[in-house]
Amino acid sequence: MTSSELQPRQDGATALRLLVDGELDLEGRLVDASNTTLRGILTLDGMTVRCVYKPVRGERPLWDFPDGTLAGREVAAYLVSRATGWDLVPPTVLRDGPFGPGSCQLWIDEPEDAEPLVGFVPAAAVPPRWFPVAAARDDDGAAYALAHADDPRLARLAVLDAVLNNADRKGGHVLVGPGDRIYGVDHGVCFHVEEKLRTVLWGWAGRELPPDAVEMLDGLAGQVAGPLGAELADHLTISEVAELAARVDLLRETRRFPLPPEEWPAMPWPPM
Repeated sequence: MTSSELQPRQDGATALRLLVDGELDLEGRLVDASNTTLRGILTLDGMTVRCVYKPVRGERPLWDFPDGTLAGREVAAYLVSRATGWDLVPPTVLRDGPFGPGSCQLWIDEPEDAEPLVGFVPAAAVPPRWFPVAAARDDDGAAYALAHADDPRLARLAVLDAVLNNADRKGGHVLVGPGDRIYGVDHGVCFHVEEKLRTVLWGWAGRELPPDAVEMLDGLAGQVAGPLGAELADHLTISEVAELAARVDLLRETRRFPLPPEEWPAMPWPPM
């Protein structure tokens, strides 16, 4: 079985077993990542899948996040995503690897014909049903817009980011996988106790949440207060879990997508 055949939603239990118990052989490093990010192959009982392994020892120190916590935040983001029932984050575990403990996430293969949902487009030719969220110019001075599709799959990801307090939702962190499923990756800078939301998915800012999001949040609140909160306590502080619950409650109260912050940058850099 290859990574393209193993899909997180249909084979979640199998994916987790491979991630936890599979023999991990490294293929190489993803050089564009700011932290040490390695692609590997997991093998178990005749099954083989690709994965992304991020060792704790390769995490770059950040001024606003405690050292050595990014891998645990990656796992916590998966646990919350799984609890929503939306499965927007690929299966992710904390395990030992060739460079010590780190997060290990199922690799998502993007089909060659997958249509991008976020990107820079000519300012005068923003596609129908796309939201322009920022203005830009190329090296020749031509006007462009950073924009994203008005797509319910992306809207769900925007809600999840608000729950996670994701400080780094770049366009390149949105993947379109097989079967037109979308996934969000790179969640190492989530769950801060202070508001840190930085994202390119501002197209729905201030709008009413769709009914399925409200229903999801109602169910998630109970889970954070119960078994999910206990799971998250292995990766987050008590205060971080409490602030997660507070963000869920605020979204349930307002029933609206959050607005861009005024006190800190609303966009990650670079945005793609």
